[in-house]
Parts: sequence; structure tokens; C-alpha cells
Amino acid sequence: MAMGGHNNNRAVMSEINVTPLVDVMLVLLVIFMVTAPMMQQGVQVNLPKADTKAMTPAEESIVVSVDKNSKVFIDKDEVPVGELRTRLSKLVATRAKKEVFLKADAGVPYGEVVRTMADIKGAGIERLGMVTEPAAK
Repeated sequence: MAMGGHNNNRAVMSEINVTPLVDVMLVLLVIFMVTAPMMQQGVQVNLPKADTKAMTPAEESIVVSVDKNSKVFIDKDEVPVGELRTRLSKLVATRAKKEVFLKADAGVPYGEVVRTMADIKGAGIERLGMVTEPAAK
């Protein structure tokens, strides 16, 4: 006769319930997938349209922007005229990947864009990517 209704044949359950862990990981995955495209560096510019495949800057890449007033920025920091080459040289000196993405407003004169590209190349940048928006079809 058992006292108190306890069952002494019960085994201790030693398995970990992973269902809550999987649920939390899936929610975090969805959150990062939604917010990752919003984490873009640089200054807002009106990009020219071009028929090319989409290319997004990597997280550690340097973004040089030229706004509609021909002001030059590295990521979000404005660079005084004539200092772009020096600042970029210092930034890429310790990097293995010497790559820069250039975003120029569609209203910027072509000469300004070429001058900026020359400064970027003169700073020792090996790869220069041009950021555009897909053309409307």
C-alpha cells in the first residue's frame, strides 16, 4: 500500500527541452533579416539609375558619398576639400581589404565625381565600387 499516492517508479527526465530555444532563435533570425538592410552607412544622396545587378556594400566597407552640394563624406563624416586622399590613406592602411564604395548624387557634375574617384584611387584603394539604384522599367 503506497502512502500519499506517490509513484516511486518515476524516472528523472534528463533531456533538455529545445523548443523554446528554437523559437527564440527563429525570432532573432527574422529580426536580423528585417533590420540588416536598414543598417546602411553614409549620407543620403539621390543616386543615379542604372541597369545593373544589385550590389550592396559590406558591413566593414568604407562608403564615400558626394551630396548634391558637392560635399564629400566618408561614411557620415564630412571631409574638407583636399583631405579625402589623406583620410582614406589612413583608414585603409591597416585593412587587408582596400575597397571603397562611392555614392554620388545624380545632380553632381561629372567632373566632381571623377575628381573624387581620382582621390580615392590616389589613396591606395584597390577596388572602387559605384553605388546606383535600379532603373525603373
